[in-house]
Amino acid sequence: MSEMYDRLMADMKAAMKEHDMVAVNAIRGVIAKAKDLTVNAGKEMTDDAVIAVVSKGAKQREESIAQFAAAGRAELAEAEKKELELLKRYLPAQLGEDEVAAVVKAVIAETGASSKKDMGRVMKEVMARVKGQADGKLVSRLVGAALP
Repeated sequence: MSEMYDRLMADMKAAMKEHDMVAVNAIRGVIAKAKDLTVNAGKEMTDDAVIAVVSKGAKQREESIAQFAAAGRAELAEAEKKELELLKRYLPAQLGEDEVAAVVKAVIAETGASSKKDMGRVMKEVMARVKGQADGKLVSRLVGAALP
């Protein structure tokens, strides 16, 4: 099993003892999705798989917060914010825009990308290098700006 999975399980047990149902439900959801994508699919549970599930959950929470805020549902937006903050504890430290731009520049130089046609190839390599440490929208924006 992965260390991230073990950490989630320990944190869920602690949240249960503290009667923190927001944390329990958020962590339980991550564990269930991680198991579904790995163990139930006949694959091994890895930290990368758990981080991918947490990252996707965080992105979904961000989208929900925006939608609830636009609809005037402050109480639901607040609940989503609490879950988002909880999930962010499990994500690797995010790279700054300058750091991601440096990775983009290096990948463009290595791959010899010269136009927007090469964007997919560059995106694939950059996302593999920053794995969970940068948002795809940021990477896409920087790659698009770097390629003529």
